[in-house]
Amino acid sequence: MATSKENGKGSAQKGAAGSSQAPAKRGFAAMDQNQQREIASKGGQAAHQKGTAHEFDSEEARRAGQKGGEAVSRNRAHMADIGRKGGESRQSAQRAAAAAKNAGNRQGEKES
Repeated sequence: MATSKENGKGSAQKGAAGSSQAPAKRGFAAMDQNQQREIASKGGQAAHQKGTAHEFDSEEARRAGQKGGEAVSRNRAHMADIGRKGGESRQSAQRAAAAAKNAGNRQGEKES
């Protein structure tokens, strides 16, 4: 038979799991962002001094970029959206250039 102490633990666990609130942050997660950055920076500096820090060479960086590009390009809707925005931007730039050219021609006509 369960003791009252065990029942208390069980109900507390059920209450926390059934609750919609996230558990309280502890340790590193509870620190503000600036403190986290300082600590992470110290770790990076120590790794560089020790000689164990990872540094990308140009070939590794190229492969990483290629892999990211392949992942993005699988999303057809995203790629279509990018293309549409690029086309709209180019079209508006061409219209602006044409308008500026026409405005320059009109001013030249008025001066004559």
